[in-house]
Amino acid sequence: MSAVIYQAPEWSISQWFNTATPITLAQLRGKVVVLHAFQMLCPGCVSHGIPQAQKLYDYFSKDDVAVIGMHTVFEHHDAMTPTSLEAFLYEYRVKFPVGVDMASEGGGAPVTMARYQMRGTPTLILIDRDGMLRSNYFGRPEDLQVGAEISALVNDSHIDNKSAVDSDATGEGCNDDGCAI
Repeated sequence: MSAVIYQAPEWSISQWFNTATPITLAQLRGKVVVLHAFQMLCPGCVSHGIPQAQKLYDYFSKDDVAVIGMHTVFEHHDAMTPTSLEAFLYEYRVKFPVGVDMASEGGGAPVTMARYQMRGTPTLILIDRDGMLRSNYFGRPEDLQVGAEISALVNDSHIDNKSAVDSDATGEGCNDDGCAI
């Protein structure tokens, strides 16, 4: 499958953690952006997505790659408050910046989640140095594949992958690998 590449939309964040100032996608131009969307009560996020994002944050140079977490709540709203998220990030030793996706007025998918047409959590999105969306993985993509794609984007080269934009890495529903909307 060939990738459809388009300008990544700006995210809409109501609150930030692990950063002193808000972060916009526009500020990150010139870096490869890894956007990891998760929910703290999603089994696939806790067991696979967050550890993968933390490894990427620890491994790649901050000069080249920005790893950003986005807590995007589309279920269990009463349990997933900013106070709970703050404790969760501390307990799981999440070091990268995390924003809380803005709730939609209609009660559906949060704003940024809808803009990126995410199907659930975990979702891993790769954005190139020019702000173009290159990959959108729902579920658990393989570490080696993600690392190779990020390295190629850092080196401004193209990697032909069969699961670029709108990839379903695990399947449907809420299980150990992810929670679908």
